[in-house]
Amino acid sequence: MLLRELIKAIEPLKFEGSLERRVTGITYDSRRVLPGMAFVAVIGNRADGHSFIIDAIDRGAVAIVCEKDDFVLPSVTKIVVKNSRRALALLSEKFYDSPSKKLKVIGVTGTNGKTTVTFMLKAILEAAGIKTGLLGTVHYEIGDRIIPASRTTPESLEIQKMMAEMLNNSCKACVMEVSSHSLVQDRVLGVDFDFCIFTNLTRDHLDYHHDFENYYQAKRKLFLPEFPYSKPTAAIINIDDNYGQRLAGECRLSVLVTYGINKSAEINASEIKLMSSGTELTLSYQSLKKRIFIPLVGRHNVYNALAAISTALIMGLDINIIEHAIANMPAVPGRLEHVNCGQDFTVLVDYAHTDDALYNVLSALREVTSGRIITVFGCGGNRDASKRPKMGAVAAKYSDYTIITTDNPRKERAEDIALQIKSGYEEVRSGGYEIELDRKLAIETALKMAKTGDTVLIAGKGHETYQEFEDTIIPFDDRLYAENVLKILVGSTAKPGKGLKKKSKLEIQWT
Repeated sequence: MLLRELIKAIEPLKFEGSLERRVTGITYDSRRVLPGMAFVAVIGNRADGHSFIIDAIDRGAVAIVCEKDDFVLPSVTKIVVKNSRRALALLSEKFYDSPSKKLKVIGVTGTNGKTTVTFMLKAILEAAGIKTGLLGTVHYEIGDRIIPASRTTPESLEIQKMMAEMLNNSCKACVMEVSSHSLVQDRVLGVDFDFCIFTNLTRDHLDYHHDFENYYQAKRKLFLPEFPYSKPTAAIINIDDNYGQRLAGECRLSVLVTYGINKSAEINASEIKLMSSGTELTLSYQSLKKRIFIPLVGRHNVYNALAAISTALIMGLDINIIEHAIANMPAVPGRLEHVNCGQDFTVLVDYAHTDDALYNVLSALREVTSGRIITVFGCGGNRDASKRPKMGAVAAKYSDYTIITTDNPRKERAEDIALQIKSGYEEVRSGGYEIELDRKLAIETALKMAKTGDTVLIAGKGHETYQEFEDTIIPFDDRLYAENVLKILVGSTAKPGKGLKKKSKLEIQWT
């Protein structure tokens, strides 16, 4: 593509040099520059792309897109813009020929539930014969290819590139998690959303947003976009959430659908029966009333199912296809994921890393556990510290025994994080816990403690396959380590994920 054509996507403040150069690609990482590429100098949290302009030129960049105009680049074309991050998004969309306009794009935002909702929607759409790509926390799916995820919502360049690849792989739709960070940082600028889902808003990322209002305003951008963002067709909002109620009142999209357990929602669930094998509910929407089974435990997963079902219904999909797809959906990695080696107690690995998420999981498990709940968890370093004592308090209230351990301490002292968790725990009760900073030993201790009918919850990391200490990444997977310990303890060679030998018969009815 000629540079003259490419820059039609943006409004440069000025340019120096030829616009007749042919651009073979775009990057914001100078290490990835190949001859003929345009390099966009993005100012990030840790590094300033302007510091790598010379490196990009040395590697063959033919154009530099930048915010700073205090240097001369005689050998390449310099394009000065007001906001290079926004320019990156719009240039990427142009270079890849606006792939999102040729896909049905569903964006899911909210503190909790994004991953489960996107997995549910992908299962439903593919059951309806709609080949679907996925972008989210666990991984990215393009056709039959699975790519490990570096972050919940990729950078704008990667989003456009992967959506173009989805089209090349005959995908007709894309479901994607949309993080608050990505909205603030304009990563989804240039994505033409058709349907946008709001799950909930609870405490998280306040280290970045500083307060709830800023956090809400970030999420709100998806539903009340301002130029140059495109306007979605429909909003699907959980109005049992206080911020969801507010958003529904402020939303001005042509289609607004509300969901919840509250009967004031357009699409609602009632007669909810929680079981160890999953959850049954009665779905009501206009004249439709149908009993549905979801193979997931917990009230929070009722909301996740409602989000996915509501979206599928307004897309015009058949309720019988929706019902069958959800009942047979594959397990979501690291979301109440069973680890089973034939033991007579339940072992679950879950990503719950906020106080609300931990409450959702533990309160659900309390309803279906006949024995004790033993919880292993920690909190991430260099992230929102205000949730640490709150998570400790939740563990104290809903667990019989808690082992406080490490998560990803990053550049913080693991001991300091554990003590902050402990402070919240001890506001509820003084006993029933220990601190074991070695996550392996913490998991091993919990599994050795467990007896018939107990549930061991290993929380915080879910699908993650590493631990992060300072600048060191150490391979570690809660699921694999728990499986290895269990095999030793019970002498089993059974495959995980096939269910338990013994299951609680306890069922809870909500009306």
